[in-house]
Amino acid sequence: MSNNKYKILIVEDDRNIASFVQMIFETNGYQVLTAEQCRQGLLMFTSHMPDLVLLDLGLPDMDGEVFIRRVRAESAVPIIVLSARSDESDKVSSLDSGANDYITKPFGTAELLARVRAALRTNRSSLRAAALDGCFRVDDLCINYDRRQVTIAGEPVHLTQTEYNILALLSQHTGKVMTYSSIIREIWGAMDNGNVKKLQVNMANIRKKLGCRPGDNRYVTNELGVGYRMLDE
Repeated sequence: MSNNKYKILIVEDDRNIASFVQMIFETNGYQVLTAEQCRQGLLMFTSHMPDLVLLDLGLPDMDGEVFIRRVRAESAVPIIVLSARSDESDKVSSLDSGANDYITKPFGTAELLARVRAALRTNRSSLRAAALDGCFRVDDLCINYDRRQVTIAGEPVHLTQTEYNILALLSQHTGKVMTYSSIIREIWGAMDNGNVKKLQVNMANIRKKLGCRPGDNRYVTNELGVGYRMLDE
């Protein structure tokens, strides 16, 4: 599907940034809508149904997380936060509210375009393909959901039940940063101090079994202090 099919809503009250981002995407063939306030953004979202939202958190009428939660109540459309807030707690809060990704200002044009392409690919093709044959694939990794089986280049990878559940969860949200707390809630059902360490130990075992060396970001990347992301290509 060509880029000019994609419609992006920018919710940003800084007109200079909004104009700059709008220019980037229009130059690359996207349709662009803009809003300066949360309420206006919600109205435009409902009336135009964009393919992706770029959202600032510090909006004049209310916090951007209100936008995320209201959109998530009815839609799975990708939301990428663009914010000057760089604290890990702000990133975690936005992602737990339902954002797909988080980019800290100032940002590079190439990175912004790449993150948007990844989010659109995930939404339009990766999950649909997985639903068609019950399998998820990235590079030489394949997860067969029906058989609960993982292979690398056709060779079986022997995971524990918990390890498989973690990997399958990440794959079902491929391209999205999953926070530690969101993974823990899905896998163990409760949050306590010990579970973060338990998750990290399981992830270390998973990465080792997938043949990843320390610092190797194949398949799954560690967003330090925030969570994990399954790559989509």
